[in-house]
Amino acid sequence: MTDLSPTTPLTELEARLEGLRAHLRTRRLDAALLMQNTDLFYFAGTIQQAHLYVPAEGPPLLMVRKSHSRARAESPLPHVLPLGSPREIAGLLDRFDLPRPSALGMELDVVPAANYLRYAELFPGRLEDISHEIRLLRAIKSSHELGLMRQAAAFADQVAAAARDLIREGQTEIELAGLVEAVARRLGHQGVVRMRLWGAELFYGHLLAGPPAAVPSYLASPTGGAGVSPAVAQGPGFGRLRRGEPILMDYVFAWQGYIADHTRIFALGRLPDDLLRAHEAMLTVQAEIARAARPGVPAGDLYSLAVARAAELGYGEWFMGADEERIRFIGHGVGLELDEYPFLAQGQTMPLAEGMTIALEPKLVIPGQGVVGIENTHVVTARGLERLTRFDDAVQIVPA
Repeated sequence: MTDLSPTTPLTELEARLEGLRAHLRTRRLDAALLMQNTDLFYFAGTIQQAHLYVPAEGPPLLMVRKSHSRARAESPLPHVLPLGSPREIAGLLDRFDLPRPSALGMELDVVPAANYLRYAELFPGRLEDISHEIRLLRAIKSSHELGLMRQAAAFADQVAAAARDLIREGQTEIELAGLVEAVARRLGHQGVVRMRLWGAELFYGHLLAGPPAAVPSYLASPTGGAGVSPAVAQGPGFGRLRRGEPILMDYVFAWQGYIADHTRIFALGRLPDDLLRAHEAMLTVQAEIARAARPGVPAGDLYSLAVARAAELGYGEWFMGADEERIRFIGHGVGLELDEYPFLAQGQTMPLAEGMTIALEPKLVIPGQGVVGIENTHVVTARGLERLTRFDDAVQIVPA
């Protein structure tokens, strides 16, 4: 029998909801109305098609269009109600003696404009964006969340270890990707990697070999790859694995909602000395960022440090991309989504805080040769960074 029991404890949800209420009171908002899948899971423990109404004072209402029965099984919130149409929300507020909001917070970074206009009619008054406050809350992970992320990281390490035995000369990128992804799926990878940025998509990650790995894409990532067609325009394609070329495996393991981001470099037979030195330089950059990352340090300072160190080591030209394709970050927050706060990016002033989880990814994208570098997921502690992904950082040489 399928188990649909809650995976997020009620005490966990109550703490998150109280954090949201505190932001509502600070912003002088009467309530928040949440609809995005990831936020629903974070605050209600389910992603069923629903509206979560969180008043600044009073009980939250989870109003579900589909599937109400499943939402009741998955969410431990006390008020999980059927909803036929958004027009019924006002009546449900009356039923629970909740006043109609005159100032309502919504996830306006992701809510489609057509939906915004509809809710503006239903709730005349102020509609304000509460997404920044939600993302601030989600940036600090609880012990419950960290437990899930540690497990995701352990699975990411297992996938990297398994990849060594799956690589064969002459394979296409997409063939190897399918074998690696099958390992991840057997371990329980959820098969969906969520991103908040509009238009951003990812399927497991990037598995790219040799010079084609340096092909850029639209994604906010140092790597792109040809993909299987212009309809996808990123990720593994039909290029073949050859001896002496770097094979990049930048894969995300998503376990019960939570993400570990992880990059390793493999090579068949050998890797030229110049690429081995370039990879070692990125390990040096990673170590220096990790030493500097402490609570209170502005995220943008770490980016500046990384850029300066890469240049000192002689690799500024290819750091995080080549020429105009270069991206302006060295890492990013991870959690339920791949692009959470904080962004270790140019000009970012948000300070690191204990409990944040970040992926550090110093990489070199070298036209005509490929990609080398590293990525690991860390948690910010009072003493600095604790690394969660632990598989060997060195280039993994696979017998040809």
